[in-house]
Amino acid sequence: MGAADVPDLARVQRERSNDLLASLAAADLEPLLPGLRWRAMRLGDMLYEPGEPLQHAWFPVSAVVSLHHVTASGACAQTCSVGHEGVIGLPLFMGGGTTPSSAVVHTGGHGWRLDRRLLATEFARNGALQRALLRSTQALIAQIAQTAACYRHHSVEQQVACWLLATQDRLVDDQLVMTQELLASLLGVRRESITQAAGRLQQRGCIRYRRGHISVLDTGGLRLCACECYGAMRAEMRRLAPAVSPAPG
Repeated sequence: MGAADVPDLARVQRERSNDLLASLAAADLEPLLPGLRWRAMRLGDMLYEPGEPLQHAWFPVSAVVSLHHVTASGACAQTCSVGHEGVIGLPLFMGGGTTPSSAVVHTGGHGWRLDRRLLATEFARNGALQRALLRSTQALIAQIAQTAACYRHHSVEQQVACWLLATQDRLVDDQLVMTQELLASLLGVRRESITQAAGRLQQRGCIRYRRGHISVLDTGGLRLCACECYGAMRAEMRRLAPAVSPAPG
């Protein structure tokens, strides 16, 4: 591994970087640089599988990742999603090492990959990285709890609207590459239910759906179709979001 492979501070802290990494001061970020690598995160990539030891933490920048709980029958449903605001790989610093869930890229893009040993070493220093990771964990726990309530009490149409809004918040544009089959799998419902819900949202002028692409046309209208879960999750994520440090310059 050559010195040319190691990213510099300005690159990691540049505009539209991962918010958690960008929140760290230079003295806290520099020890991570030897283990950070810029990687493509392609649609459908499996970052880790149930029961398998995790090897890396991932800090998405333009990609969005879904955490799935998988049943014994192979059925799955999304429990939460992570974009540029957070990190994938909580078991690496929470002490578990493995997890019964899986992590799958549902919106392709790029992000930073960090070696698990370096993450564990720097987390144990009890510094700014540890505090940032714990706040990210709290935000993820809140999202999981809200998602559980949403699945139990709200309609598929409301869930679809919430999911689209939450994903749009993490994207650089309003174009989502998403098939109805994949969305049905993420929400743990039948494809027919997604077809009906997406059709109603399209009739209201909130979205346009064609050939695996969903365009959000009316964010305000989509919010009216969503349940309160979107606003609650968004508020909690903003409350716990790290303050981004200025890039060195």
